[in-house]
Amino acid sequence: MRKYHEAVLKRIALLPLFCMLMILNAGTITPATAEELAPELGSAEPFSFEVLKEKAQDLSKQDYKPAVVEHPDILEKLDFDAHQQIIFRTDRNVYLDNGTAIQMFHPGRYFPEPVKMSIVDGETSRELKYKPIYFDIPKDNPASALKDEAGFAGFRLLREDEKTDWIAFLGASYFRTDGAEQQYGMSARGLAIDTGLSTPEEFPRFTEFYLSSSEAPDIDAEIYAIMDSPSVTGAYKIQARQTSEGQTLDVSSALYFRKPVERLGIAPLTSMFWYSENNRARAFDWRPEVHDSDGLSIETGAGERIWRPLNNPETVVTSSFMDKDVKGFGLLQRDREFSSYQDDGVFYNKRPSVWIEPLDSWGSGAVQLLEIPTEDEIFDNIAAYWAPEDTPKAGDMRNFNYRIYWGNEPHGRASLARTIASRVGAGGIPGQPRPENSLKMVVDFSGDGLDGLTADSNVVADVSASGDVTIDNISARPIVGTEDWRVTFDIEVPKDFTTVELRAFLKQDDIALSETWLKQLRVNELNPTANNVHAN
Repeated sequence: MRKYHEAVLKRIALLPLFCMLMILNAGTITPATAEELAPELGSAEPFSFEVLKEKAQDLSKQDYKPAVVEHPDILEKLDFDAHQQIIFRTDRNVYLDNGTAIQMFHPGRYFPEPVKMSIVDGETSRELKYKPIYFDIPKDNPASALKDEAGFAGFRLLREDEKTDWIAFLGASYFRTDGAEQQYGMSARGLAIDTGLSTPEEFPRFTEFYLSSSEAPDIDAEIYAIMDSPSVTGAYKIQARQTSEGQTLDVSSALYFRKPVERLGIAPLTSMFWYSENNRARAFDWRPEVHDSDGLSIETGAGERIWRPLNNPETVVTSSFMDKDVKGFGLLQRDREFSSYQDDGVFYNKRPSVWIEPLDSWGSGAVQLLEIPTEDEIFDNIAAYWAPEDTPKAGDMRNFNYRIYWGNEPHGRASLARTIASRVGAGGIPGQPRPENSLKMVVDFSGDGLDGLTADSNVVADVSASGDVTIDNISARPIVGTEDWRVTFDIEVPKDFTTVELRAFLKQDDIALSETWLKQLRVNELNPTANNVHAN
């Protein structure tokens, strides 16, 4: 079920385009009276973030109650194709005080649970009631049999021209924005619980949304939410901004735990990595590369910048990067050349990178990276999140505040040279016998800090590896005709090895010039002739 859930989330990325085409086809809209067009709102109730936190805390003291789904038999018939036929009517757009237009998603097979939608006006909120008239529903669609009980599944906010959306919340606690190039890709979540364990993962759900404009002119919308699940409740405040470089979301969360949690994931990100040019043998497909993200980036509490290329492994792999007061992490799509993907339908070259920046101290813990095997692009198989060392117990309360950047390149990442490519081949020297179990690693770096440096500038490569591994033929030199630099080295591993962790970076007089490139090499990947070693 999880694979289906995440697959549909990915396919929903195509929904804004589909909706825009349907909107332009005015003939599909059935005329409605002015009275029918007016949104139906409930009675006014006191509202503030403090009120919302009190509500979440009170909820945590009660037994968890799953959402009641009305007419599940009908919703089960709303598969992906039937769900796409249901279009929110543009003449039923709901507006915030600043003119931001809101459209709701209809529930369906993959999103059956209703969410409460409310509009905030000052210190009060009023619930937005569901009515079928909000949607253009074909007569032969199963949803035409629903009355007023179905509810909404989520929502999206439209740009000023009201032709495209830029942020959407749909399913569990998933949400996404479309970045600088207006192309949806990876998703974020409000919270992750027990991700990557042998026990089933728990998916907390946003059950109530409260939407508001803001007194700050640079904030397009304030999104408040109640979260609920068997283990935790929560109150969220998200201040969403659009900029020329993408979007930023300031997230404040208050979490109240019903039960102890073995693995807590803060600011979780969900993405897809099928293959790149270096593990091309993993897929039989006409495109050179297929992925939403190509690497995990971390800025540690000590200031080290790390780049870890993503893998599509043979088995589920969880990697932990221990740290204290991490400064940021994210899943990035660095390769932005169309020629790398050749896909003019879903435009992987335009998929946004996402960067998480804590706004307070997160203490000790780890950035964890989960990589799941996949054989297709419709399955999200990558997750990254912050896992606190101090796991919560029943009755605990935790606050986490952070900023999410969505764009082509995360905020403030230009001070050190970055990895632009890494390659792998047979180790040794051409024309001489090749050592057994040997690979040659090639890593290219680019950045302003390398400009003007030459082979005589005392720039060296710092290369290390875990375990009983031999490293030789280390070289660092400028790439002819560019300001970029290339690091090459050979590694020879023992025949009985299982996993080797590699590290490499450029330095000058013991001062780092580049981020640290990491590589995880596994025994099944030692096959240079097939080029089946993951690198980026």
